[in-house]
Amino acid sequence: MKTKTLIIVNPISGVGRQRRIETLLKQNLNQDLFDYSVRYTEHIHHGTEIAREAADKGYDCVVAVGGDGSVNDVVQGIKDTDTRLGIIPCGSGNGLARTLKLPLQPWLAIRVLNQQCEQTIDSIVVNDRWVVVNAAGCGFDAYIARLMHSAKTRGLAAYTNLVLREYTRYKNSDYRITVDGHEYYRNAWFIAVANSRQFGYNLAVAPKAKLDDGLLDVSILDKVPIDHLGITAPLAFTNHLDLSQHVEMFRAKEVLIEGNADRWVNLDGEGENIGKSVNFVVHPKSVKIYARDMKQLLLPRIR
Repeated sequence: MKTKTLIIVNPISGVGRQRRIETLLKQNLNQDLFDYSVRYTEHIHHGTEIAREAADKGYDCVVAVGGDGSVNDVVQGIKDTDTRLGIIPCGSGNGLARTLKLPLQPWLAIRVLNQQCEQTIDSIVVNDRWVVVNAAGCGFDAYIARLMHSAKTRGLAAYTNLVLREYTRYKNSDYRITVDGHEYYRNAWFIAVANSRQFGYNLAVAPKAKLDDGLLDVSILDKVPIDHLGITAPLAFTNHLDLSQHVEMFRAKEVLIEGNADRWVNLDGEGENIGKSVNFVVHPKSVKIYARDMKQLLLPRIR
C-alpha cells in the first residue's frame, strides 16, 4: 500500500529553494511508494492547521517544505499521532535538517523520503502549549529570531549582519533557572534549551545533545568579550562550544526559566512573545520522522 502523504509548502520560506518543488517531486519522489498531494500555506501557522487536518484524516506522512519554522508548524499539528514528519529543507538555518544530516538540496532531500527510514525523536513542550523539536531559548537568540522574522532578506549573511549589528546593544539579564528542581541564579546573555545540537547554520549551541535521549540540553552563555570572539566563534561552529569559558551546560528533563525580561522566546528559529516565565519539558519519543539511512545511496525514483 502506498504511503498517503501531504506536502506542505511555505512559499515565502528561507532563500527560495522551494519554488520548483512540484517539478522536483515529480522527478525524484518514488510514485510507487507515495500517494501525495501538495498544499501551500497562506498565513502564519497555517501549516499547523493543515497538518492537524491531515493527521485527523489518517495521513501516513506530512512533509514540511521550508525552514525550521515550517517544520515546527507541522510538528504542532502531528505531535503524539502516528503521522510521520518528512522534511525538505528550504529555509535559511535548517537546524534540524542539518542535525539529521539531510541534504540541503531539495531534490536530494526528496530522495531521502524514498528510503522511508523511520526514526522517533523527542520534543520539547513549552508552557504546556508550544512544541519544539530542534531548539529554543531566551535572551539574545530570541531577540535575533524576532528580528529575522521581519527581515527583508534571509540566509547566513543576513543573520550574521544582524548579529553583528545588535551584538553590542543587547545586555545580559538576570535569570532564575530551575533545572529538575535545582535552582540557579545566573546573569546571562542567552539561555538555550535544545533537543538537537544546533540552532542552524551549523552553529552548535548544545554539542552533546541527542534527538532521542529523553533529555534537554541547557546552555547558559555569558556575553563573549569582543577580543574573545576569535576563539569562541570557531568553537561554536566546530561543535566544541562546551570548551568555552563563557558557557555553562546542564542536562535535564524539565527546565523553568524566570526573569525573561523582554518576554520573547526562540522556538525553532521563530520569535514568540510568551512571557517572563518559560517552562520546558521533554516529551520522549513523541515525533515520528523520516530520517536518512546513511548506508543507502540516494537513488532516483523508479520510473
